[in-house]
Amino acid sequence: MAHYQRVGAVPPKRHTQHRDPDGALYSEELMGEEGFSSDSSLLYHRHIPSAIRSARTWDLPDQTTRPNHPLVPLHLRLHTLFEGDAWRDVDAVTGRRLVLANADVRISYAAVGATSPLYRNAVGDECVYVEDGAGRVETVFGDLEVGRGDYVVVPRATTHRWVPSGDGPLRLYAVEATSHIAPPKRYLSKYGQFLEHAPYCERDLRLPTPPRVVEDTDVEVYLKHRGHGPGGLAGTIHVVPHHPFDVVGWDGCLYPYAFNVDDFEPITGRVHQPPPVHQVFEGSNFVICNFVPRKVDYHPLAVPVPYYHSNVDSDEVMFYVGGDYEARKGTGIGIGSISLHPGGHAHGPQPGAVEASLGAERFDELAVMVDTFRPLELGEAALASDDGAYALSWDKNS
Repeated sequence: MAHYQRVGAVPPKRHTQHRDPDGALYSEELMGEEGFSSDSSLLYHRHIPSAIRSARTWDLPDQTTRPNHPLVPLHLRLHTLFEGDAWRDVDAVTGRRLVLANADVRISYAAVGATSPLYRNAVGDECVYVEDGAGRVETVFGDLEVGRGDYVVVPRATTHRWVPSGDGPLRLYAVEATSHIAPPKRYLSKYGQFLEHAPYCERDLRLPTPPRVVEDTDVEVYLKHRGHGPGGLAGTIHVVPHHPFDVVGWDGCLYPYAFNVDDFEPITGRVHQPPPVHQVFEGSNFVICNFVPRKVDYHPLAVPVPYYHSNVDSDEVMFYVGGDYEARKGTGIGIGSISLHPGGHAHGPQPGAVEASLGAERFDELAVMVDTFRPLELGEAALASDDGAYALSWDKNS
């Protein structure tokens, strides 16, 4: 996110002495991407950010997967994973349940009511979509107040925690990359500014509040990192002598931010537009798109719902979060559902959906789509939430 920000107390020139009112030096930390060759920020700590008092193993939530074999499309009902009041004691870090994964991305889901531990993902950036509820993401850069429809983009190795608020669950759809996550390059100038044709821009991004110094000792930080466990992951808990939220100021182009789906301006046309017009973010070997309420195709003979298509190079994961999705009527898919359409299977509208859509002027639908360019395997949450019938829903005789 190459838009420079300066927050709090920073020295006039980088890598120079910066002292507190009593004369003690602050500790300067460079947080940067791609080996000092890409975006970075400088953070100024009251204490040494490298200090560790002890370390122990963190047993990650179940990361095992199995192939989608035999190959079939699936309907996953995520709301069945956290039923009743089970969400009240669940947090957004240790309570995530793995839905789908490959070597580039992991998709998890959680309905939470408890404050998470401090957490740092050292594997890749995270893009977390807030399906419902409200809360606060506290980070080493400052805080983000978040709610329904927010994407929260957290750069790799950012120490943060999730604090739910309100009476109901905070429902989170977490897309964890093994790379960085950013707006699509075609939306940006060569210097990183959003271009005029982009469906959102800098004004739509919400930045953290100024950081607040927390004085505490023997603080636990949960760290997800590369290892030899399922998915090539491992977990460690560091006990640090001082709270990581001890930053008095920072500046640079790398930081967490939030973007609400309501601020995405849909691109429409006389005939049906292909999915790339709905793209909102990209990572290595995957993209994130959103389908928002919009005016639909206005050619007099237009067919508003999607044509049948084969995902030759990708698996398509659609998360239904609002409205009434015209192309999937009659399947049982509703709010909180996922459809998985794997590469090699032609998919499209359900029987009768094409005729029913003719003449429509607007679709009131809201969905988040992840397209991957390597096959996805099924996590334990997919196996637990599969409806077992979706693959047959196009056959009128089933």
